[in-house]
Amino acid sequence: MKAQKRKRNSDEQVREFETRDLGKDIKKLHVIRPEKISTSIVLDPVMITRLQSKAKKRGIGYQTMMKIIVYENINRY
Repeated sequence: MKAQKRKRNSDEQVREFETRDLGKDIKKLHVIRPEKISTSIVLDPVMITRLQSKAKKRGIGYQTMMKIIVYENINRY
């Protein structure tokens, strides 16, 4: 019974999203993001595979996993 209710709620959300015109809402939207600097690094494919594996276990993306590793270890060096 609960699964049917969740499915119905989900379907209603999908219909709302698909039918709603977001034009006016988007024009009013002001996104504030903390200042960040984009960077690029070249990694060995084996490292990316390992990052992806560890990230999957946590349910996150590998780039997020990489950010966590850097954040937690930045002060070691």
